[in-house]
Amino acid sequence: MSGFTALVLAGSRDEPDGLCAHAGVSHKALIELGGQTLLARVVAALKAAGATHIAISTSHPDVIAAAEGLQVIPAAASPSQSVEQAAKAFPLLVTTSDHALLRPEWITDFLAAIPRDAQIAALLAPKAVVRAAVPDTQRTYLKFRDGRYSGCNLFYLRDPAALAAIALWRRVEAHRKQPWKIAALLGPRMLIGYALGRLTLDQAVAALGARAGVKAAAVRTPHGLAAVDVDKPSDLDLVRRLTA
Repeated sequence: MSGFTALVLAGSRDEPDGLCAHAGVSHKALIELGGQTLLARVVAALKAAGATHIAISTSHPDVIAAAEGLQVIPAAASPSQSVEQAAKAFPLLVTTSDHALLRPEWITDFLAAIPRDAQIAALLAPKAVVRAAVPDTQRTYLKFRDGRYSGCNLFYLRDPAALAAIALWRRVEAHRKQPWKIAALLGPRMLIGYALGRLTLDQAVAALGARAGVKAAAVRTPHGLAAVDVDKPSDLDLVRRLTA
């Protein structure tokens, strides 16, 4: 697919950021890797994948200055609210400014694999794929009957109806480190299914979508590095080794 709009989330945290102190920058989007900032690397990958319009969601003055030539939309209180506030054109691909290793082929493979009837989709990497690519990385995995999966910071919204999932996404964000609470959002039956290890990834995503009144899909990637973002100093050390 070509001709899509992309949104790069580059919000700021209120608490002290150890990563920025470690890297000596004011915002992690400005960390340099291979002679480019993380923001520039992400933007380049999106353009190479066919993005015709790219917007940056940020309120940080240094990131705004670095986003010269791109549309800048003030960041909201959370990533999901930022997407809801910024989503004006569709289809919309959403990613983050710390997706340091993002490659055009990951994006095109993701877009090509999204079911035609899906209004919203997320890219996830099976644990085995991630471990094969980067054995020493520490990721957060969601556990399902068919395996463990790590998010890849790539989301797709086909049309405005997909925004109905944003309110639910806000609640999921609050429990992203506690998967059983995410299952609980779907009701007792789904919670029990998750607790007993009976819930598959596709069942969980479909149920979340149904709860929001949209058709949702999970896309599995064969690219283990797609699960690597830069949240802490050890992540930065890892991507620097990988790109050396």
